[in-house]
Amino acid sequence: MRAIVFTGPGRFELADVPDPKPGPREVVVRVVAVGICGTDVHVLDGEFEPTVFPITPGHETSGIVEAVGAEVSEFTPGDRVSVDPTLTCGECTFCRAGRPNLCERWDGSGVARTNGSAAELMLAPVRNVYRLPDGVDLELAALIEPLSCAIHGYDLLPRRLGEHYLIYGAGTMGLMMAQLAPRAGAASVTVVDRNPDRLRAAREVGIDLVAESADDHNRPGGWDVVIDCTGAVGAIEDGLGRVRRGGTFQQFGVAPTDARAAFSPFRIYNDEVTVVGSMAVLNSYERAVELFAAGVLNAAPMVSHAFPLTDYGRAIEQFRAGTGRKLQLRPGLDRSTALL
Repeated sequence: MRAIVFTGPGRFELADVPDPKPGPREVVVRVVAVGICGTDVHVLDGEFEPTVFPITPGHETSGIVEAVGAEVSEFTPGDRVSVDPTLTCGECTFCRAGRPNLCERWDGSGVARTNGSAAELMLAPVRNVYRLPDGVDLELAALIEPLSCAIHGYDLLPRRLGEHYLIYGAGTMGLMMAQLAPRAGAASVTVVDRNPDRLRAAREVGIDLVAESADDHNRPGGWDVVIDCTGAVGAIEDGLGRVRRGGTFQQFGVAPTDARAAFSPFRIYNDEVTVVGSMAVLNSYERAVELFAAGVLNAAPMVSHAFPLTDYGRAIEQFRAGTGRKLQLRPGLDRSTALL
């Protein structure tokens, strides 16, 4: 089969590699769509500490079951599925405490040590594979993995009905967090981003309060909940200053490991500001499948481009340039049918 392989920091190739063979409790999935995520770029650039090269990237995956192991009865070839990339040891202190997303030996398909889905075929443990209901768009279903991350983020927020939300970033995660906010009880949702196309996307998915700066929608006293979905230090520092007294700031976006942000410890203390981190997926994937199938997201406007494997380099360049919305690889495409 063909697969994208990161051979080292900043280096990748489209390679012919052996087809995966399922073990007793494993499933081989023929990949239909895989989203390109900021984490992929951090991995490619050598900025993600768990990564071991060489590795095939890709962790936002939808596809069709190609083959199953001898002890798999839950799936048969032809089933339409979504794949949770999270792999944990089940033995460390955090796993035993019910927090496997903090696993001491955490692994993620396409992120740390195990090959991901930027390939024609992907291997996954049966416990990580979720059947998709009839009627779910299989290409858009690659958004389920980031949706599961967003749900985990909301699980961590100490939220109340009628609060006002400010979200930094109108990329995939910002748009998801913004669309979930009313279902979490938000009275208003404001999204800020410097990219005009992304602000148009926010309006298209149903967000009314959008701006290039929070100053354009200032609230006296600040916002109850401020969520950074950019990982950019400037946005983080600005957001921390926008939280109202007694409010919550969530760091959701992935910043570089060496990034540092300045803030006032006195204000955190004096205003009783809650600061919350959110990392990956925790007991939220099945709910993401169900919510996606129920139409919780206006998903179609969120995907703007799809590339064949042969155009991976172009896709990464476009991602770095911030052009478009969610970019996908679709291994079954050729250039004549790609959404370039």
